[in-house]
Amino acid sequence: MPITTGWTLTDWQQAYSNGETPAALLKPLLESLQQGDPAWISLLTHEALEQTLQQLAQQLQQHQGDLEKLPLYGVPFAIKDNIDASGFSTTAACPDFAYEPSEDAVAVARLKAAGAVPLGKTNLDQFATGLVGTRSPYGAVPNTFNPTIISGGSSSGSASVVARGLVPFALGTDTAGSGRVPAGLNNLVGLKPTRGAISIEGVVPACRSLDCVSIFTHSVGDASLLYQQLAAFEPQDPFSRERPKGFSPNLPAIRRPGPIRTLGIPADPDWFGCELSQQAWETAKAHWQNLGITLVPTDFQGLNQLAALLYEGPWVAERHAAIEAFMAAHSDAMNPVVRGIISKASKFSATDTFKAQYQKEALIRAIDQQLADLDGLLVPTAPISPTLAAVEEEPVLLNSRLGTYTNFVNLADFCALALPAGFRDDDLPFGITLISGAWRDGDLQQLAVRWMNAHPTPIGATEHHRSQEPELPANNSDRIQVAVVGAHLTGMPLNVQLTERHARLLEQTTTSPRYRLYALPDSTPPKPGLRRTGESQGQAIIVEVWEMATWDFGSFVGLIPPPLGIGNVELADGRWVKGFICEDHALAEAQDITHFGGWRAFREAGATG
Repeated sequence: MPITTGWTLTDWQQAYSNGETPAALLKPLLESLQQGDPAWISLLTHEALEQTLQQLAQQLQQHQGDLEKLPLYGVPFAIKDNIDASGFSTTAACPDFAYEPSEDAVAVARLKAAGAVPLGKTNLDQFATGLVGTRSPYGAVPNTFNPTIISGGSSSGSASVVARGLVPFALGTDTAGSGRVPAGLNNLVGLKPTRGAISIEGVVPACRSLDCVSIFTHSVGDASLLYQQLAAFEPQDPFSRERPKGFSPNLPAIRRPGPIRTLGIPADPDWFGCELSQQAWETAKAHWQNLGITLVPTDFQGLNQLAALLYEGPWVAERHAAIEAFMAAHSDAMNPVVRGIISKASKFSATDTFKAQYQKEALIRAIDQQLADLDGLLVPTAPISPTLAAVEEEPVLLNSRLGTYTNFVNLADFCALALPAGFRDDDLPFGITLISGAWRDGDLQQLAVRWMNAHPTPIGATEHHRSQEPELPANNSDRIQVAVVGAHLTGMPLNVQLTERHARLLEQTTTSPRYRLYALPDSTPPKPGLRRTGESQGQAIIVEVWEMATWDFGSFVGLIPPPLGIGNVELADGRWVKGFICEDHALAEAQDITHFGGWRAFREAGATG
């Protein structure tokens, strides 16, 4: 029987494709899990596993044995214990609060429908209130690299079991960084989706208007696959959101979809005296610049003011609203630090709440204006890696410092992706986080694959090495790429028709060697015509590839005069994109300028058409 510890989701899929069975792999795995492990609150019973295996066999039979119809067939996973899963109690790390859910949370149900098998529920900071992983009656979860260091929270158990390779992925939640901080401290990928992209129906609320279901994995590809499985509009969930079918071109760059090339970084990051993290950050920045990413030092004052509202403003009352009745009857059963934080709700009035809401909206508007030319942000996931003893001594102060670069994200309606970024000189993991506007999850994932392939780290806390990740396909639903060959090139007279539509230049390249270029007569301004021909008769022609929003593409096409039009053009690497073509009849009297290799060279040679 293969040893499954340290397997990625892809490894599990491959094993089943090679003929392994869920019974042969999952039974020994479940046997190996320890009841006394503080990362777990409850584990699947052997009887429940047998029932699950029977249901899984029925699922496969319903799909005529086609594993592609069950992309997560037989893949084990863990669930943070504030997310409902039938057959398990939901405790939110408070035994007196525990209840037996009648059905799965929507996220769990979607994973099961794809064939995934939940092995257990994981520990957390009680009621998901904390970033430390120590505020639980089930015990503090230690860091997977050094047991004297915190794991990070609140999704501490989920991060721990993935980092140790016990399961290939786990669900967490993230309101203020709970799905990112433990990822950063345990060498994991932590996906914090756009708020509302993954349904929170069946999740014990922390701040329900801000809560997100998060994902822990070892690779960006695995996280992306799971995001695709989980992200769907859920009508019964009032906080579920549909992905917009179009984005206004007037939005700041951080909120417009497309390739990410320019990232804002903290202009003056606060390391709270932690030189090891500061050194790791400087190294990471240099690596990002080597990838061709422009880093722009940015004032984070507005973002910090927004973050302060989460715990210093009336949003703490939303945490109280989630457990008001329980807290009134059982406050003595709560972790004292958690109880103290949520008790602050009594300090705020309804008037305070509205004032804070107005302040939030004003800050977001100012932040959008400040970040108008940035595609996203790059930040340290956590500026410190404190010890368990230090957190016991200063539980609130150190928790606050851990959230320095996470607390503002959900309030600002951003998505985020935490990534491994190597190790500090004390051999503890260091993590960075990519952040961008709502619904740019796919853009972050594409960039993250480049980072992971350029700077691989071991898989979690295991001895396994990461494989190179395949590039993720671009999300073209809102963007169209157009190859321009003549008067629309950069610096040419019609280029303004692209820039006024907020189009972005992606690259200069060439067509395949199957084209001829002609200078059209009597064309104002002068324009060429591109014609596809046989490979032996053609030549590669220089083009620029621009990308624009689909809602701008129609108006752009409307500006193109005959005999030109938009068709499909083959590029040198075999891609097909939209591009300028010309009606054959117009080329009869046109000058063949193919030998120039491109329109710009023809114009610079002083030739006329």
